[in-house]
Amino acid sequence: MSDTLNSKSVNGWNLFWLITAPVSVAMIIATAATDLTSGEGVSSLIQLSVRCAVPLLYVTFAASSVQALFPGNAGRWLLRNRKYIGLCFAAAMAWQGFFILWLVTIHSEYYMQQVYVLRDAIEGVVGYLFLTAMTITSFRPARQRMKQKTWRLLHLSGIYFLWAYAFSVYWWALFYYSNPVPLDYVYYWAGFLAWVLRAAAWNRKRRRIAATSVPQSGMQPALNVLGITVVALGFVAASTGSLWYGTAEKWLSGYAFTHIPETYLPYWPFEPWLPLAIIALGMLLATKVRA
Repeated sequence: MSDTLNSKSVNGWNLFWLITAPVSVAMIIATAATDLTSGEGVSSLIQLSVRCAVPLLYVTFAASSVQALFPGNAGRWLLRNRKYIGLCFAAAMAWQGFFILWLVTIHSEYYMQQVYVLRDAIEGVVGYLFLTAMTITSFRPARQRMKQKTWRLLHLSGIYFLWAYAFSVYWWALFYYSNPVPLDYVYYWAGFLAWVLRAAAWNRKRRRIAATSVPQSGMQPALNVLGITVVALGFVAASTGSLWYGTAEKWLSGYAFTHIPETYLPYWPFEPWLPLAIIALGMLLATKVRA
């Protein structure tokens, strides 16, 4: 396994082309087989390009956490190639951007009547701005002109925004719309797992800091049990969104002061991430120490 992961053929730019070339060929074949004279046809290509891109995003998002939790050859390979997998994601999203422009310019009436929502448009534009900036600054000339903290803030904010975009799409597909396909379940739980890995890595880091900075007597068993219980509730909520979505929507929207965020703020009112916030709170409680 180690020899395979260290092979030049699956590292660096070779890996980029190994992934990007088949994706591009698949998109070209799909384009040739699709009726581009209809808005529905172009929309199907947008959906296909996203399905090709999302797994690459999730792998990039979780790469550092895999190595932190399960150090080894696979984790080192992911970290070594995180940049190139991220660029593969950018290449796949370039196909989506192309088809979106096609839809907006050629089938503008269909776009305005069937697709356009102001908040979703803002969400998409911000996502592409992040993706473009992250792609440019992945290369040495641009990166060297940035402070390390600025570069890290850009890439951390960007990867979370892009992950949140993809994760929310499949949350809505499962728990709001009535006709999810099996792949929607796969992508939702894959996105959830990617976040859980990051949360678990953060939790392990907090536990290590607590273990080295305070005596074991400083840990709080009661809060530890409470935290684990809250985490379990978060997992239940993540699995049952259709049961509580209507209540959450009622309590979190429809007020005069929420009119602006409901119109302009991406992801508002954040229903897909309420279970994740519960899990994060539980992890925080479980790693709480006495002052």
